[in-house]
Amino acid sequence: MRNAVIIGSGCAGLTAAIYTARANLSPLLIRGHEAGGQLSLTTLVENYPGFPKGVQGPELIDMMQKQAAEFGTEFLEGNVTRVDLSQRPFVVGMGSENIETRTLIIASGASAKMLGLESERKLLGHGVSTCATCDGFFFRGKPIVVVGGGDTAAEESLFLTRFASEVAVIHRRDQLRASKIMQDRMRRNEKIKFIWNSTVTDVLDVDQGYVTGIKLKNVQTGEERLRPTEGVFIGIGHSPNTDLFKGQIEMDELGYLKTHQGSRTSVAGVFAAGDVQDRVYRQAITAAGSGCMAAIDAERFLESEGTGDRV
Repeated sequence: MRNAVIIGSGCAGLTAAIYTARANLSPLLIRGHEAGGQLSLTTLVENYPGFPKGVQGPELIDMMQKQAAEFGTEFLEGNVTRVDLSQRPFVVGMGSENIETRTLIIASGASAKMLGLESERKLLGHGVSTCATCDGFFFRGKPIVVVGGGDTAAEESLFLTRFASEVAVIHRRDQLRASKIMQDRMRRNEKIKFIWNSTVTDVLDVDQGYVTGIKLKNVQTGEERLRPTEGVFIGIGHSPNTDLFKGQIEMDELGYLKTHQGSRTSVAGVFAAGDVQDRVYRQAITAAGSGCMAAIDAERFLESEGTGDRV
């Protein structure tokens, strides 16, 4: 019987592990299918407090893991395949193994929607990005493109005009899906240009190891052409990793877990932290903060029930 099981090994999950371990709850952290979360796919992180010259994303995750382990966190490799939250103790399943726990902290994150190109995957963190607020600074004075036509693309493109010399918004239709107010702001911004009825079919140049341009295809005429650029921002949204919890925990219309009174979910004893419940900020520092909240909420929950056994 576990006091606390944490699903997810990004900033939120690792911070929750540090706090629950220091509370002597001997947490078990299950790494999940994207070990390390979004930071493990990031290069230089300059906006995480305490690193005046920045820190590599994987390095930051590694330091957090070591810190959690130092206080007694147990790590388990693999993916959770099922959960039963209908009664306590909760059951977390991994293949043929069942793990029982008094509390559960869900920090499974949200995955950025991608175009599905091999070159896009290989150049992620080397000119391809899914986070303008994370990486926009690196493109000061450079021409970049944003792929998408909804509010995510609108927000990203408007933010990026603070840094880039030009922002070309590429959309597969001839009009945006973003809200009218966002569209109006985009059209008023002189730095934003639009490329309509087009899709990105390739990102260049994998051989050089950084972005030099993209291949575009007009969906109406079939015409293909090259466009030089130094940055490609994918702005087609995120998908919260919550399929396991459908029908068991209250979610919003996009599938993000709903939380109240801090990190509490609709199931007593289950807490959520990080991008799995945050559709607004999606930053490493906010994920870490919510991981702290979830750990404290879990500890207090156990204390209130008199079941906070110290192992």
